[in-house]
Amino acid sequence: MTDEEKILQEQKDEEMINQGFQHLLDCYLASKHRKKVEIITKAFNFAKQAHKGVKRRSGEPYIMHPIAVAQIVCCEIGLGSTSICAALLHDVVEDTDYTVEDIENLFNPKIAQIVDGLTKISGGIFGDRASAQAENFKKLLLTMNDDIRVILIKIADRLHNMRTLGSMLPNKQYKIAGETLYIYAPLANRLGLNKIKTELEDLSFKYEHPEEYAQIEAKLKATKEERDEVFNTFTAPIRAKLDKMGIKYRILARIKSPYSIWNKMQTKHIPFDEIYDILAVRIIFDPTDVEVEFDECFSIYVAISKIYKPHPDRLRDWVNHPKSNGYQALHVTLMSNKGQWIEVQIRSERMNDVAEQGFAAHWKYKDGTQGEDEGELEKWLRTIKEILDDPQPDAMDFLDTIKLNLFASEIFVFTPKGEIKTMPQNCTALDFAFSIHTFLGSHCIGAKVNHKLVPLSHKLQSGDQVEILTSKSQHVQPSWINFATTAKAKAKITSILKREQRAMQQKGEDMLLEFLTQEGVTLTDEYLQKLCLLHQMKTPEELYAAIGGKQIVLGETEKEELKEKQSSSNTWKKFIPFIGGKTNKPKPVEKKEPLQKIDSKKILKLTPEAIKKNFIIADCCKPIPGDDVLGFIDEQNHVVIHKRQCPMAAKLKTSYGNRLLAVEWETGKALDFPVNIYIQGIDTIGILHRIADIVSEELNVNIRKIFIETKDGLFEGHIQMFVHDVDDVKTIISKLQKIEEMKVVTRVEKFEDKV
Repeated sequence: MTDEEKILQEQKDEEMINQGFQHLLDCYLASKHRKKVEIITKAFNFAKQAHKGVKRRSGEPYIMHPIAVAQIVCCEIGLGSTSICAALLHDVVEDTDYTVEDIENLFNPKIAQIVDGLTKISGGIFGDRASAQAENFKKLLLTMNDDIRVILIKIADRLHNMRTLGSMLPNKQYKIAGETLYIYAPLANRLGLNKIKTELEDLSFKYEHPEEYAQIEAKLKATKEERDEVFNTFTAPIRAKLDKMGIKYRILARIKSPYSIWNKMQTKHIPFDEIYDILAVRIIFDPTDVEVEFDECFSIYVAISKIYKPHPDRLRDWVNHPKSNGYQALHVTLMSNKGQWIEVQIRSERMNDVAEQGFAAHWKYKDGTQGEDEGELEKWLRTIKEILDDPQPDAMDFLDTIKLNLFASEIFVFTPKGEIKTMPQNCTALDFAFSIHTFLGSHCIGAKVNHKLVPLSHKLQSGDQVEILTSKSQHVQPSWINFATTAKAKAKITSILKREQRAMQQKGEDMLLEFLTQEGVTLTDEYLQKLCLLHQMKTPEELYAAIGGKQIVLGETEKEELKEKQSSSNTWKKFIPFIGGKTNKPKPVEKKEPLQKIDSKKILKLTPEAIKKNFIIADCCKPIPGDDVLGFIDEQNHVVIHKRQCPMAAKLKTSYGNRLLAVEWETGKALDFPVNIYIQGIDTIGILHRIADIVSEELNVNIRKIFIETKDGLFEGHIQMFVHDVDDVKTIISKLQKIEEMKVVTRVEKFEDKV
């Protein structure tokens, strides 16, 4: 590039930067916030100078990223000058020589605190096997306890990164898209940022499964006219009724997002054509008075349920019982004149603002409901604090705990006195006990749900009234961890069991030392190993715990072990696996060679030779050629191939994203891979014979195993067969679907010999 071209490029960049910042200022001045333009301009100039000369991978000046994040913070989340300044400055400490102290001196402690929370950290929380991603997320949550705006700005930062993800390398795309889907989209949902949550999910889906995304987008486009006609026909009598009632309203069509559609197709094993809730109707009204807002919601419901018949089990009252992210609306499902169930969401303009902008929207409204909403936020932050107070040694355990507790759907449960408690879906009576108090949880023996006695493992339903029964003699049992579902219950049970285990180990160690002292022997590592082998214990700690818990009673056997001389009768040979005596040799395991000098920037080719020699196909998801996959470098430098949507891959993307590799299938038709097909249909004579004919004779596919069960005129089952790739699977499914009696044919992860 010549000097003249450089000057011209710099002028273009300067113009782009100034236009971007002016647009941000225009949006801020149009908001209801106090007009603190001076401090925002100061933050912009400081960030612009700090990032001067730095470019993003896309080629644009780096300062355009902080400006874009500030734009999202201002316009899409609705925050004020402090958040806008922090957004403009969020990368300064991490990417330049400036410190948090510099930010505090130049601006104020609050901005500095938020910037510090947004700055990535160095040093370990989880020790040697640390996950930097989990550590950064943990620091983010710690800072969020002091100021919720930290997480809101981080979500804005992530949204802009996702919008510009196309310029990143494929392995970085998988890492960022994976942790976005695993952590940030549910977090946005939990904070009530529904619009942002949907966009984060769709962008993640677009980069992880581009073909499926394009197919769903094309199908949505192709069916748009049909949906528009349904919407207009369905809403016409509703509009006439609302006009007659004199209500100021607007009616919108809510179309299910591509990610939601795909997710439902995966979980329900159904094609696009069988998803019937793509269209929903949203009625947003302007109440005549704040006092009658709730009443008008129900007036609209009564009016429209006279036009269309409502589904008796599908009324959702989020008006009187808001979700813990503040969401309020009345959901009702109505039967249209064409025989289709359509969900209608009724909400006021205020409720709609809260649904789109979450907790940030509450700050706009200074009415009597604000205290209640802030209470829900405080409860959520308190839950986070409880999780953070209990140290998690493993990064993936920590992320699982966060996800398990903070992002679950909710139910409403009542105490014996009629107080309402919000609990995660699928929670048990034990979880409820621990949510009230640790003492109650650790001493509970059972519960009464709706006045009926139930075990602690009983799953609660919305509307249940729960009374916990306790006993002073009751103690926490190890089996409880299997049916506790909330983070608080699991953390407390684990903590109590660990404390008891440590006490038991100490008692056992003291008992062993006393026993050896009586025999006049000093405890050595060699003797400790002998005792572990004798009692089949993996570690000395396990041995101590067993002695302390009296599963092992020290006596003559241990004395005999003491008397044995190391040199006598070649006793030492039994401790060396390859010397002395006949041994049952284990079958040799096919070892994979670790890849040397892996270049994470390159796309690795999955050739037949490479798969046999270097790559491990993950057993959890069993990918085959044609599946969207990624590689993960394990501790032994082997590359494990996972499906991109595999739950284990989701955790790896979130915890160890720097070990991900972009990989591509190049197997041709050289290798066979096992695949499982689920089938269901109407039972007729010879159906199994026809299935076998198509698979084995017509398609020449080798069936490995098959299980089919018939009941009440229907059959269902699983077939495991060997195929070359996804195209083979599609052909098999297509051929089987042509059997008239066959109603469901779909690929599944597991072969099950029961249905």
